[in-house]
Amino acid sequence: MASVLERKLLVITGKGGVGRTTVAAAIGVLAADRGLRTIVVEVGAQGRLPGLFALAPPAPGVEAQLDEHLWTISIDPDRALLEWLQKLGGRISGRMLAASGTFQYFAAAAPGAKELVSMIKIWELTQGERWRRRAGSYDLVILDAPATGHALGMLRSPHTFGAIARVGPIAAQAESVRELLEDPAQSSYVAVAQATEMAVAETLELHDELLSQLHRELDAVLVNGVLPLRFTASELQRIDQLGGGADAPAVVRASMLAARSVHNRARFQRNQLARLRRRELKVLTIPFLFAAQLDLEAVRKIAAQLSRKL
Repeated sequence: MASVLERKLLVITGKGGVGRTTVAAAIGVLAADRGLRTIVVEVGAQGRLPGLFALAPPAPGVEAQLDEHLWTISIDPDRALLEWLQKLGGRISGRMLAASGTFQYFAAAAPGAKELVSMIKIWELTQGERWRRRAGSYDLVILDAPATGHALGMLRSPHTFGAIARVGPIAAQAESVRELLEDPAQSSYVAVAQATEMAVAETLELHDELLSQLHRELDAVLVNGVLPLRFTASELQRIDQLGGGADAPAVVRASMLAARSVHNRARFQRNQLARLRRRELKVLTIPFLFAAQLDLEAVRKIAAQLSRKL
């Protein structure tokens, strides 16, 4: 996985609630620390990353600098559509095209139109020559993609429009996006999961869908929130002996049950990690952070953990 930070686009997805945005931010911090001019892309009116850096969220579609070498943007499909139309329209005003009843009908009715426009904007961010004059280029674009199902819909959108529009600028643009997504030299795919049965099952399904639809495989799975195995078998036996007696104080019995519960959960997590490794996936773990909230300091700790693995 040493090369994923050397690609133009890194797509990060996974089941909802597994910490995708936190991991995307951590990888962004890591890449920026390595001197790569990096932008982390959120889809929709999210704008969560600036808050980690104690910054006010910018307007949707605005590239905002978070730190040295690190930027973020929250893609607004309507604004991205307007930018694209201005690029296509030449002397014709993009706003005039956007107001066209024919194009409005097309954008509303065509399956995956907003997904494709978002992917076109992501493609544009990877280019050395940008649509807007004086817009900077990036070494790495990290897409904090939506949850698995919606993310697959975004990634399928170039194929959807390739079937609808076989010629013309829309077809050409869809083909450029498709090439970016399918070329292992330009893009990579990372799943974020937790070591639960449902999250692992969804990750395996994601791997199969990527292979089926894009002829790509997951470059790695980052398993978030992994607990340490703190006790050996002999230590557990000793703990059981201390807390198992009827005359043992209540606090001792409660401590024994808590220790046993945490150990069982950590062991269950190892079983889920084994499910992923049996599919010959590259599995990297992120330790559970015992913190009241995941702030910038916590994100930097995760980045430090990943630095030894990426």
